[in-house]
Amino acid sequence: MKGKPDIWVFDDGRAGTFNQALAVAEALPFPFVIKKIEYTPFAKLPNFIRGSGKIGISEKTIKTLLKDREKLPDIIITAGRRCAPLARYIRKLSGGKTQIVQIMYPGRIGLSDFALVVIPGHDNLSIASKDNVLEITGAPHRISEKVLRDATKKWHKIFAKYPRPITAVIVGGSTKNRTFTDAMAQELTSGINKLIGRESKGSKGDKGKGTILLTTSRRTGTSQENIITENLPDAKYIYKWGDKGENPYFGFLALADRIVVTGDSVSMCSEACSTSVPVYIYDNHKLITKKHRRFLDELYSQGRARPLSLTLEQASEECACRILNPACQIAKRVEAIVLKQSEEKKGK
Repeated sequence: MKGKPDIWVFDDGRAGTFNQALAVAEALPFPFVIKKIEYTPFAKLPNFIRGSGKIGISEKTIKTLLKDREKLPDIIITAGRRCAPLARYIRKLSGGKTQIVQIMYPGRIGLSDFALVVIPGHDNLSIASKDNVLEITGAPHRISEKVLRDATKKWHKIFAKYPRPITAVIVGGSTKNRTFTDAMAQELTSGINKLIGRESKGSKGDKGKGTILLTTSRRTGTSQENIITENLPDAKYIYKWGDKGENPYFGFLALADRIVVTGDSVSMCSEACSTSVPVYIYDNHKLITKKHRRFLDELYSQGRARPLSLTLEQASEECACRILNPACQIAKRVEAIVLKQSEEKKGK
């Protein structure tokens, strides 16, 4: 390794996993290159069968990555199960020089091949005591201080005309295992209205309680979107999934005075908690899986968020909110790996 390390970031074609690997790379003070990974149907096989090899990886990917075996990377950063066998294979070809940073559990086979395995605490695995394992809260995300500063500059003029406090409402929706129902949409908006001081839909109430900014996702559902917008008639800025124009999501996070987010997505909740403002999570037990319940309870116990069901008297907005940025936490461990590599290189 001469000077800065050679770092590859695997893009496995799935935005959710790739963005976690990319978040860690962006938190490092080193350059990196993204390597697109293409698969064959055999990638569905369990990793204990795929081992440390090329099974499940397209021939095109192998040829591209290994066209010069003298230039294999110092570090591979990858996320998700599917890339792990390929990363182990490249490490083997490098004679152990390449160090692997694996985000999310790759399976029990070959754990010692990884310099670092990052697992979320809510996965409730029993390997956290191993030296090469780092347990984190939530998921690595790309919301950094710089991202928030840039978003503030970009969106400040647009949102400056709205009265404060600004409540950003970030709505996910149905997942593979749970359905975001009309009744949940009603309950969500009822909680928001109570939070900002309105009694219920149709109440004259106090209309000077600041501003609501609302965004929905592809998982929200048309019926649920309609209920939410009808029950939040004073929302000043609404961006629905599929609307034209730039998504104001980063601007919402950067400029909100408090955030309300649905608890169906670990990523959305982690990103909301990347800010320094109070975060309230809608966590109806029929929407939240057992794994996500462990995650939300972890956020609550650490003081990073509060259930939307709590009243302001129960959860004072005066208390400090702890910023959640697992990508930076992981990056520090990666820097230690790079330093060790450098010292070993000098010693040879």
